[in-house]
Amino acid sequence: MSQPLTFEHQNILVTGGAGFIGSHLCEYLLKEGHRVICVDNLSTGDAKNIDTLLQNANFRFIRLDINMPFDLESFSELAPFKLPFQGIQQIYHLACPTSIKNFDQFKIQTLLSNSLGNYHILELAKKYRAKILLGSSSVVYGERKDGAPLVEEEEKGIVDHLTPRACYDEGKRFSETMFETYRQVHSLEIRVARIFRTFGPRMPLFDGQLIPDFILHALDGKDLILYGGKGFKTSLAYITDVIDGLVRIMEAKEYAGPINLGSDVDLSLEEVANQIIAMTNSTSKVVEGENFVFLSELALPRIDRAKELGWFPLVRLEDGLRQTIEYMKANKLLLSSL
Repeated sequence: MSQPLTFEHQNILVTGGAGFIGSHLCEYLLKEGHRVICVDNLSTGDAKNIDTLLQNANFRFIRLDINMPFDLESFSELAPFKLPFQGIQQIYHLACPTSIKNFDQFKIQTLLSNSLGNYHILELAKKYRAKILLGSSSVVYGERKDGAPLVEEEEKGIVDHLTPRACYDEGKRFSETMFETYRQVHSLEIRVARIFRTFGPRMPLFDGQLIPDFILHALDGKDLILYGGKGFKTSLAYITDVIDGLVRIMEAKEYAGPINLGSDVDLSLEEVANQIIAMTNSTSKVVEGENFVFLSELALPRIDRAKELGWFPLVRLEDGLRQTIEYMKANKLLLSSL
């Protein structure tokens, strides 16, 4: 049997690559010496997230909507990547609109991303025999259960498929079904990462995203708004830990099923907000605000399966907040004008 070709520099596709997680992943992969194709339609991603990568000869940004048919080999800017000869070795599929305040605006796009978009990317993986990772979500487990906040991968979540946010929640469940079906039928080498709440620089602003809005308001002396209420609890993993986890899951030699990726430490959102106020020497106060459909109290991950890959969240909350605060301080003039 012929052995698959190996290349010193892999061609790696990142869908949703201009988003919060995607842009950090692109940056990491470039530092590892790979060639990176970043695909994004910029519906909720931001070109500013990848500004510093555009001058890298191993990076290409293609603005397209994965919900529409496309042929990467038709893009002349990808000619140096020699796709007809080398193809694509890995695909990180992260593309899906994620907006809290503007969730309703992207409902149809979300629905299509979790179905038709998946189909186009899975067919691409089949064409190139690429290893492909799905950026799934903790929402597949449904809301956290009283007295049992921790969930392991074998647990069957309960999601109401007719709620106002079902296009995302049920959509992520269906996405996993699509990936698993392609594995069964086409022997695709898949990976599924169930990503829990993540924070760090480049998170979207003024969208109800908890940590960046807290920090920006604290720096301006404005009230910090708890959209989920003062009793809201959550886990928070720092972005560099999540990127390390995604890469470890992709590089795992065998597929053992979906893997939880996040912090298993339960945090009071009100306490996090007060910690940010203290760290910024702010005079802000914490107040309750309206709740959003897309913002809910989710379960915590059991991370035993991730630990088997040598992964564990290393960045302490305080250190992650400090780095995020420093980023926002350095960019405050620009961020405030957006």
